[in-house]
Amino acid sequence: MALKDVIKTMHHLLGHLVKDLTKAEGGNKAASQRVRTGSIKLEKVAKQYRKESVSAEKKGLFKKMKVTGKKHKPVKKAVKKAAKKPAKKKVAKKRR
Repeated sequence: MALKDVIKTMHHLLGHLVKDLTKAEGGNKAASQRVRTGSIKLEKVAKQYRKESVSAEKKGLFKKMKVTGKKHKPVKKAVKKAAKKPAKKKVAKKRR
């Protein structure tokens, strides 16, 4: 199986798993069973992907493949902390 075919298969399986997961969250028992069996199938395809991707990387095929999708923007690590406000003093109520 070629790398592109494995990628298509993974997309297909993941799409079905997402749909069934939303149904399983609602309590659908049949969808829960489909998720369990689908995860086993996905595991097998993922192992095949690892084998294919390593061999493609050695051959230099990744340079030829077009990568589609959006690039992620880097996440800013430093976030300014909010200045702490001084605690308000509690005033005791007068007893009568």
